Amino acid sequence: MTLSCDVAIIGAGTAGMAAYRAARVHTGRVLLIEADAYGTTCARVGCMPSKLLIAAADAAQAVREAHRFGVQAEPPRVDGRAVMQRVRSERDRFVGFVLETVHGWPEATRLSGRACFIDAHTLDVAGQRVEAGAVVIATGSRPRIPPGWRERLGARLIVNDDVFDWTDLPRSVAVVGAGVIGLELAMALHRLGVRVRLFARSSRVGPLTDPELQLLAQRLFAEELPLTLNAGSLDPVLDGEQVRIGDECFDLLLCASGRMPNLDGLGLDALPLPRDADGRALVDRHTAQWGNGALFVAGDATDDRPLLHEAADAGRIAGDNAARWPDVHHRPRRAPLAVVFSDPQIAIAGASYAELMAAGVAFDTGRVSFSDQGRSRVMLVNRGGLHVYAERGTGRLLGAEMIGPAAEHIGHLLAWSVQRGDTVQQMLDSPFYHPVVEEGLRTALRQLSSDLHLPSPPIESCLDCDTSAEAGN
Repeated sequence: MTLSCDVAIIGAGTAGMAAYRAARVHTGRVLLIEADAYGTTCARVGCMPSKLLIAAADAAQAVREAHRFGVQAEPPRVDGRAVMQRVRSERDRFVGFVLETVHGWPEATRLSGRACFIDAHTLDVAGQRVEAGAVVIATGSRPRIPPGWRERLGARLIVNDDVFDWTDLPRSVAVVGAGVIGLELAMALHRLGVRVRLFARSSRVGPLTDPELQLLAQRLFAEELPLTLNAGSLDPVLDGEQVRIGDECFDLLLCASGRMPNLDGLGLDALPLPRDADGRALVDRHTAQWGNGALFVAGDATDDRPLLHEAADAGRIAGDNAARWPDVHHRPRRAPLAVVFSDPQIAIAGASYAELMAAGVAFDTGRVSFSDQGRSRVMLVNRGGLHVYAERGTGRLLGAEMIGPAAEHIGHLLAWSVQRGDTVQQMLDSPFYHPVVEEGLRTALRQLSSDLHLPSPPIESCLDCDTSAEAGN
C-alpha cells in the first residue's frame, strides 16, 4: 500500500516538530517520519544536559572561590555519581516533555523508519512507499570524527552524546576541538575535578572572530584549564586501557571537532539539487527551499547556524512553505545571536567582526574592558571585553562580540537593538541602572559614539547623563 500526504517531514527534532506544526495549519495530510527515538538533540544530548553539567561545575567553582570574598569554606568534594544522576534525571524529564508532545499528535501522522528518496516526490520508508506533494528534510547533524579514530580507539573515543549517559565522572578526558561544545564540556569537567586537556585544532578558541577578543579568549581560557593550540595533526593511539596523545594519557578522548549534516543515505545524489564547491546544500534560508522544486531543508541539516532557535524558525518556514507549495513565501529571519556558556561567557549578536569585514562594510568599533567595570569587580567576575560595531555615517548598530560576565543577557539586548535597527545614540538614550554589568555596554557605546563623529543630540533630548562615571563604569 502507498501512503499519500501533502507534506512529508523527515526528522522529528526541533526543526521537524516546528515544520509539522506549521504545515498542520494548512493541511491535516502531514506525515512525520523518524528513524530514531523522539526527543530532539537539545533535550537529549545538547542544550539542556550540557547546562545541567555546567550548573554543577559552577556550584563547585563557587565554593572554591568563596575565600576571595572573605568567606571560608571547605574545598568542594564532587560526588560524580550524584552529579550524573541529576544530569540524567533532569535530562529525562526534558525529553519526557518532548515525547508527551509528539505522542499527543495523531498516530496516523507519524511513521517510524529510515527514509530514502525514490524521486523528488516519492520516499521509501523501511519498505513503505510514501508519495508527498512536498518534502521537508530535518534530519539534523552528527559529530564529525577524523578518519580512522573510531577503529583505532574503540570505546575510548566518545562524542558529546555519550557524556550524558555516564553514571560517574571519569578521572581524565582529552577534549579535541575548542568550538562551543568542546569548550563548554572541557571547562565543566575540569571544574568538576576531572583532569582535562583541551586540544584546539587551530589557534582559535571559541567562536569569536574579532582578533583582539580572540587573543583575549585564548589567554583567559589558558589561565583556567590546560590548553594546547594548533593541534591539528593529532595522532591519538591506545596505550593499554588509555588514550595517549603525545606524552599524556587519558581515560577517554572526547571528539568535539565539528558536526556534519545528516544528508547522506537519503538518496539525494540522484536529484538535481544545487550545491556549493564543497558539496554543501545551497538552501535559501528565507524560504528553506533547496533548488526550485518542492524540497525544503531546516535545522542542523542545512549546516547554517546550528542553534535551537534558528532550527525552530527554519522549521516553521519550511513547514509553512511546503504546505503552501508552489506558493512559496520569502520570510524574514531574526538578528543572529549565539552564546557560549563558558566562564567567561561568550556572545555574538548581529553581524560578527569577520562578517562585516568580508562584506566590506564601513564600520567603527566601541570597546570596553571588564577588568575595571564596577559591578563586575564587586562580583569578582571582572574578566573579558566587549566590542560593538556601528555603521559609519548612520551610527546604526550592526553587531557585537563579547567575552565576559552576563554575556548571555547582554547578548540579547544587543541582538534586539540590531533587529530594531537602533542607532548608538538611541541605545545611549535608553535607561542604564547602577550598578549593573550593562554599564560596561554603555562605556563601549560612548566610545563608539565619539569615534563615529555623529552630531550631538539637543541638550533637552540627551538622556545619557554621566551619573556614574566615577564608579568604575
